[in-house]
Amino acid sequence: MPSTALPQCVGIFERWGQPDSPRFPSSRPEKLHSEPPVPACVQIVFLGTSGSWPTPKRNVSAIAVKRGPEVILFDCGEGTQRQFMLSKLSFMQVSRVFLTHFHGDHFLGLPGMVQSMSMNGRERELLVYGPKGTEGLVENLVTLGHFRSAFPVVGKGLRGGEAVDCGEYAVRAVESAHTVPALGYALEEGPRPGRFSLERARELGVPEGPLYSRLQEGQAVTVGGRTIAPKMVLGPPRRGRKIVYTGDTLPTRSILEAARDADVLIHDATADTGLEEKANRYGHSTGRQAAEIAKEAGARALILTHYSPRYEDATPILEDAKAVFPATYMAEDFFEYEVPYPD
Repeated sequence: MPSTALPQCVGIFERWGQPDSPRFPSSRPEKLHSEPPVPACVQIVFLGTSGSWPTPKRNVSAIAVKRGPEVILFDCGEGTQRQFMLSKLSFMQVSRVFLTHFHGDHFLGLPGMVQSMSMNGRERELLVYGPKGTEGLVENLVTLGHFRSAFPVVGKGLRGGEAVDCGEYAVRAVESAHTVPALGYALEEGPRPGRFSLERARELGVPEGPLYSRLQEGQAVTVGGRTIAPKMVLGPPRRGRKIVYTGDTLPTRSILEAARDADVLIHDATADTGLEEKANRYGHSTGRQAAEIAKEAGARALILTHYSPRYEDATPILEDAKAVFPATYMAEDFFEYEVPYPD
């Protein structure tokens, strides 16, 4: 969540005049160093926000979700590895890549990033997901020229509704509507323990200290010969966080349903309302259309991305959206957003 304070998992960035002062670096970003990541911290880092081709200030699509020591990458446009180097993240931390579709501004950064990973000693498998045909695309990309990866790169095609179980979270593919087969994605964390009742723990004679932590982690403890189960001191389970990324798409019912109660909706906003007909004709949305989806879905925050290179100043797109959904942000390259728990 953007804030004027410096949360433990957010780098020191310049303030930007949008709600609650989200931050992103100056025009010449520096490699940042921060404290070790907080396990509960989830950050979204926009590595590329331009639609179709890069501009002098913005690269093409790539969005990194940093969750503890892991990075999940959504789309990998040309030059993504260099964007990683200009951010505080490392491409070596990427565990999975989710491609929305096979237009070049969303996947052409993959072969270069894989080669750099290989040359930097990566050994663990990289998983790449996307629409039908991802297996063949990935095989072709990682065997271009005379290069062969030193580690396994495995592609897997998904259909809308299929989910990838990643342990503490899952990523579900969502059907979108573009000019070619395309998917969006919903990243959802599993349920987390309910609130700890200090009063109830004291009533049961549990002494303050390590036993409290064990109960909060779901472990039973023994006090005076009596077993105290976590459910005796914890409230109902609470839901985890939910992030939805549309990729390139028209506004659709499937995207709307996937975005229900999302903590963050990241939506295609290629143009302002004045160019709505043209944007829709090419399988894209406007900022206002994205905001209407966010509002109806009950999302907590909307972040706009993939706006056309024609816009040096994207204020018209942002203003269109904020008129409908005030909790809207316009992403720039290296914009960071910390995702809070829903409660």
